Amino acid sequence: MPDQTKIIKDGAVVSDEWHLVREETAELPAGPCIVPLARWQAERDTLSARNDIAVWLASDQSPRLLGDDIGKLPLIAVDFPGFADGRGFTYGRELREQHGFTGELRAVGEFMRDQLAYLSRCGFNSFALQNSDLTAALASLKDFSVHYQVSVDNPVPIFRVRAN
Repeated sequence: MPDQTKIIKDGAVVSDEWHLVREETAELPAGPCIVPLARWQAERDTLSARNDIAVWLASDQSPRLLGDDIGKLPLIAVDFPGFADGRGFTYGRELREQHGFTGELRAVGEFMRDQLAYLSRCGFNSFALQNSDLTAALASLKDFSVHYQVSVDNPVPIFRVRAN
């Protein structure tokens, strides 16, 4: 059974129904699980028969490795091994813009509250933030009211907005 830790999802603090499987275990825990890409690839046929399996990508694993499974997964998590590793930001945009992923996109691992607004702009809508006051962290999603760059959350450049 998944632990009832809290996450930020879609702008609210909610209980986490998913169990993040980091270590290699013989049997998955009951309930919704987020498994490593290697396990998904090794047991794809068995795991894809369940509707409560998601996949997490390490920072060196491109979303392209999921192939056509991207659209079938209810959740994809991207692991940040350190706050200075920005590859996950790129993977978020790639999943949303190039692969059309519409499910839950979760940031896991070592990222900071200060990065939430940027992660959100790249398409993440769920955050498993460690050692942080999640209620206070919600404010970080609104750190900026105007963005000059286009992004997943605002595909219209600021000069187009001002022209109207």
